[in-house]
Amino acid sequence: MQLPKEYTVKLPLERGSKGAAVKLLQEWLCLNDCKLSIDGSFGAATEATVRKFQTKSRIGATGIVDEETWNMLLLPLRNATRSLSTTAETYAQRVVAAARQHLKAHPMEIGGQNAGPWVRLYMNGKEGADWPWCAGFVTYILAQASEGLKVDRNPLKPTASCDILASQAADKEILLTEKERAKDEGKKALLRPGSIFLVRASKSSSDYVHTGIVTAVHDEYFETVEGNTNDAGEREGYEVCRRLRGYANMDFIIL
Repeated sequence: MQLPKEYTVKLPLERGSKGAAVKLLQEWLCLNDCKLSIDGSFGAATEATVRKFQTKSRIGATGIVDEETWNMLLLPLRNATRSLSTTAETYAQRVVAAARQHLKAHPMEIGGQNAGPWVRLYMNGKEGADWPWCAGFVTYILAQASEGLKVDRNPLKPTASCDILASQAADKEILLTEKERAKDEGKKALLRPGSIFLVRASKSSSDYVHTGIVTAVHDEYFETVEGNTNDAGEREGYEVCRRLRGYANMDFIIL
């Protein structure tokens, strides 16, 4: 997948540099476990943190961000967004492969709620408290799974809304509700890895509050990769992670 325009950065970055490129640098230093304040100003602390990262990465500890240092900082992002190297035969299998590729890079927020370069990647540049990003993560993965195919097999348009995801699926007749699964054993068998789960706010609600990718299916639970969650499974978390979930209050999009 092509990286956003914010990654077109004029190098080198060094002491005295300011602006959006320095803010992005500071975010990626933090994401590479070299923590510092994110203020868009390249001062002594940023220079020292760059040296720390360079030493950790076994490259010349100059304190100046050249192309080699920049590429090392962005390695998790490049690994996550690279073309899929998979023998998967179906679109659903490619969705699982893409989700697992991102999971390995451990995307997470930095700089505040629903903020940071991973969130902006999934949300087409948007970030902040008003922009929960679980649906953005799902639709990014769906697009990546279609990349390189002769025919685009992605049935859903990009959205930041779980409700819109469900509405699109209903229009395409690929939404499998909890009631349908309970009534029809044949429809229960449709659920497979590469499907999308949708969490309803309550048993009787049609309001969806969270979503993610199904990676494995079992009788009493299923496995996922999902964004904007955490180890507790909360819908306003801070990372992409692997979860196990039960079937209560769950509907699914079958790909």
